[in-house]
Amino acid sequence: MRSPASAHAASSRDRIREAAKSLFAKHGYESTSTLSICRLAGTSESQLLKHFSSKQGALEAIFQDAWEQINPALHLAVESIPNPRERLKMLIEMVLNFLEKDHDLRLLFLLEGRRIRDDGKFVVLVPGFLEFVALLDGVLKQLKDAGEMVPGVEPQAVRSGLMGAVEGLMRDQLIARSTKFPAHYSSESIRTICFRFLGAFLQPAGSAEEASALSRH
Repeated sequence: MRSPASAHAASSRDRIREAAKSLFAKHGYESTSTLSICRLAGTSESQLLKHFSSKQGALEAIFQDAWEQINPALHLAVESIPNPRERLKMLIEMVLNFLEKDHDLRLLFLLEGRRIRDDGKFVVLVPGFLEFVALLDGVLKQLKDAGEMVPGVEPQAVRSGLMGAVEGLMRDQLIARSTKFPAHYSSESIRTICFRFLGAFLQPAGSAEEASALSRH
């Protein structure tokens, strides 16, 4: 069983992370002070430094916690679905659904995730994010190895293009909700465009099997 001291430490860490998430989403990362985070969390700045080392560390922890929530389910989906195309579709659906359920997290992913901080590092490059990228790349490689991807296209390029499209679509949709920016489309439209995008890089269903059969004759 967890000791009272360790339980208190975990609770303190969680409170600071959730307070930072709320304030970063409401006021932006740059405009949020460590003092305001700790006040909302009901703790001291020394606790923030103890658990996260810095404000950037708290932001990275928010992203890492999110990926730790979704990655096990993504791995399970990949293991349980034999068809690579269906695996890819399920991965996209699950990530979109996950982000749509948490407004603050979605805002941070889209507006803060790809920004370069003072130390020159991308804060999204937490272990959980890299784990997701490896999982997605693995499925795309399976499609390429099976001859289901159009010639001359690298799986990593498809992944980067797909992620950029998803982020761009969701970011513009988010901005449009509070400004006059013209991006008033539905979440279903985002899904449609994502799958249309993928369709441009995949062979028509059945063509890979036909090519394989012809090569045996």
